[in-house]
Amino acid sequence: MKKLLMVVASAAFVMGTMALAPMAAQAAAWGKCKACHNFSDKKKVGPGLQTVMGRKAGVMPKMKYSKALATQAWTWDENNMRDWICDSKKAVKVLTGDPKAKTKMPPQKICDPAKQDEVIAKLKSL
Repeated sequence: MKKLLMVVASAAFVMGTMALAPMAAQAAAWGKCKACHNFSDKKKVGPGLQTVMGRKAGVMPKMKYSKALATQAWTWDENNMRDWICDSKKAVKVLTGDPKAKTKMPPQKICDPAKQDEVIAKLKSL
């Protein structure tokens, strides 16, 4: 009886862990954002990400943006976001058209299209 209980408990643990694995993998794709951003309209180190998709770059009140972002007219669409989350340092130069442009955000290296899809889906849901 004791052995049966151990087997059942072990199986339950394994099944529970397997059920959580997809959620953990999904969270990992956009989890990097949480280190510096809130998923609300409140700033943290970086701007709040609520309604970021479709928002003009560099406009959140009370944020200190780099000059390159503060003076831009482009918006956060899927293509711009994909470039940004892969390599913000390179993207800011491309998106601004200024080879000397800088951003305070470090490159996140989320370059895999499937992972980018997860991040963008999360941002669109806010």
